[in-house]
Amino acid sequence: MCDMRMVDEAKWIRPKKDPGNAAPQFEKSFIIDQPVRKAVLQITGVGIYRAEINAKPVSGAVLAPGWTSYRYRLQVQKYEVTGLIRAGSNVLTVVLGKGWFRSRLVGRDCTVTQDQLRANSAGIIASLEVERSDGTRIFVTTDPTWKTYESRIRFSEIYDGEIYDAAMEETTELGTEVYAGPELHLIEQQGEDVREKMRIPAARRFFTPKGELVYDFGQEITGYVETCVTARKGDRVDLSFAEVMDPQGNFYTDNYRSAKSKYIYICRDGEQNYHPYLTFYGFRYIRVNEFPGGVSQSDQQSFTAIAIWSDMKRTGSLITSDQMLNQLISNALWSQRDNFVDVPTDCPQRDERLGWTGDAEIFAKTACYNYDTERFFTKWLTDLKLDQHENGGVPSVVPDLFPGQRVSAGWGDAATIIPWEIYQTYGDKTILARQFDSMKAWVDYITEATDTPGLWSGGLHFGDWLGLDAQPGSYKGASRDDLIATAYYSHSVFLLIKAGEVLGKDIDTYRDLYDTIVRSFRRTYTDYRTQTEYVLALYFHLAPNPKQAAEELAELIRANGKRLSTGFLGTPYLLHVLSDHGYSDLAWDLLLRKEYPSWLYPITKGATTIWEHWDGIMPDGNFWSPEMNSFNHYAYGSVCDWLYSKAAGIGPLVPGYRRVRIQPHPDRRLSFLQAEFQTRAGRIVVSWKRTTAGFRYEIHTPAETEIILENQRHIVQPGHYLFFS
Repeated sequence: MCDMRMVDEAKWIRPKKDPGNAAPQFEKSFIIDQPVRKAVLQITGVGIYRAEINAKPVSGAVLAPGWTSYRYRLQVQKYEVTGLIRAGSNVLTVVLGKGWFRSRLVGRDCTVTQDQLRANSAGIIASLEVERSDGTRIFVTTDPTWKTYESRIRFSEIYDGEIYDAAMEETTELGTEVYAGPELHLIEQQGEDVREKMRIPAARRFFTPKGELVYDFGQEITGYVETCVTARKGDRVDLSFAEVMDPQGNFYTDNYRSAKSKYIYICRDGEQNYHPYLTFYGFRYIRVNEFPGGVSQSDQQSFTAIAIWSDMKRTGSLITSDQMLNQLISNALWSQRDNFVDVPTDCPQRDERLGWTGDAEIFAKTACYNYDTERFFTKWLTDLKLDQHENGGVPSVVPDLFPGQRVSAGWGDAATIIPWEIYQTYGDKTILARQFDSMKAWVDYITEATDTPGLWSGGLHFGDWLGLDAQPGSYKGASRDDLIATAYYSHSVFLLIKAGEVLGKDIDTYRDLYDTIVRSFRRTYTDYRTQTEYVLALYFHLAPNPKQAAEELAELIRANGKRLSTGFLGTPYLLHVLSDHGYSDLAWDLLLRKEYPSWLYPITKGATTIWEHWDGIMPDGNFWSPEMNSFNHYAYGSVCDWLYSKAAGIGPLVPGYRRVRIQPHPDRRLSFLQAEFQTRAGRIVVSWKRTTAGFRYEIHTPAETEIILENQRHIVQPGHYLFFS
């Protein structure tokens, strides 16, 4: 619980009069009669707030208080604001938008409003503690004496954007009243702040065949646009957002579905800058619908894109001699940034932007290489645990907006896979202790839900989502649901056992269960019919004859023209099982392939982020579908964990990389590859370069390391090493 008792007098306050679509603005004036030694603000709200003291923001964080499972908890931010307080008169101002709490939020399968949450009033609670130079303290807390007005933000919503009226002079006072506030726990900030991380100027300006003026920022981002303009009062800036142009070169927004993504700024007189404060957009392009003096009066200096993401520390980098491969690495990195906005979302642009558990599960390992995600995932996994059903089922979306949504293999397994990945990467078993009951409840749910003991049969699963071997009209690949479900069942039990061993738990029952599942799987699934079925049987150690299964998988891929046919669940492990069983050349064939379907194909179409579909833009230039066609979906970017862990060969021998294994899998089609990874034990650098005789390996390690090169094993201590093969 957050200690807001120092705020005994602080109350939830809201407008007496409903402000409609306008964001309410709360204000409190106060006087400080001595120099200030220290000042601290604690604050949260039902929506997204922007707080200022004397017209200056209290923090660089945006989209506070963030997105948690609001039925159970709401984060409270604490800001050190000493430098903002002045002697004499001061004003604390808070503007509150709808945010995730009160916006409409729409699922892919159905349109659902958060009726229970949206019913909560637009309220805030806050306490400003000011310590004066003589050691005495005063508190400025939310109470009925605050003034509440309609703000200049006339409309603000997650999917539908923002309308701001800088020309508005008279404000409507709404009155202020105390109310009970939402029935949830107030907690200290647990996740990372979301912050403005990068400013990107417009790369080019062009007119479409329809005659519309468009600006291209050269990179798809999550964030917003800052407009710089000299205008007359009442002039308008009206922008629209898009990820791609259509086959004719015109502005394309159909794949945003119902998300209106409005950006309307009504100008005051003179020179001015503006960007939205209480929403965000996913985009690469903007269309100028209105601009002071006409759209053609705008230029590339008029607009700057501002990228936002959770404030994580960058820990990993990859660079190779292949520029298309480098672009793929960049695309995966950007899709992580763009979708790690307080929760791990599927996409940042359309009327979805939800924390799909399956997407997060398959990308978690790559995420942990690229950035320090320990705090980010700890916060989200806490919400997963809270949203977990009473019977142990894990919702497919966290925070869970749709009670009763399907529980699916590969999605619910985020409950076991992500905690284990966090532990392996950072070496702190606290995450396992926090999540163990959740992990166990998930396994127990499957054991009770199955139609067939020892297997996971029955249920409604997403399957190998978007597999290329899907039947016409289906989103699900051809792999059998029950085989996939049982494979994941075995893996979750295995991870539960490993976690129990770390924590000293009695897990003998689950050891017996694991043995039963493996025997049942092998007895039931004596053949594998798709690439994904082979991949899961091999990766989860279920195939009784791994060598034979790997040979058959390799032949299946070759017979398919060295093309993958896997979807969300098969793709992350495909290259791993190939390289683990002696088929690294084939793994590189798949990775370096440029024709559809492949990881590099979207780059031939100009992609700067990872696509949801292998053929989001088809070879003939047409789109896959407007219904579900995000061009910023990180799932298939999970291939980067293979580049770190297999191509460069970096992996932990013990959790936290206190001992390291380095076993690269180079390919002569590349002249070099270099990977760097900042672990808790220190920085690892692995590079290999092609030579006339073989490869030159340069390795820097901060810990005792097992290096395996051409089946030769070397044990080395921390240091810098050079090898040739």
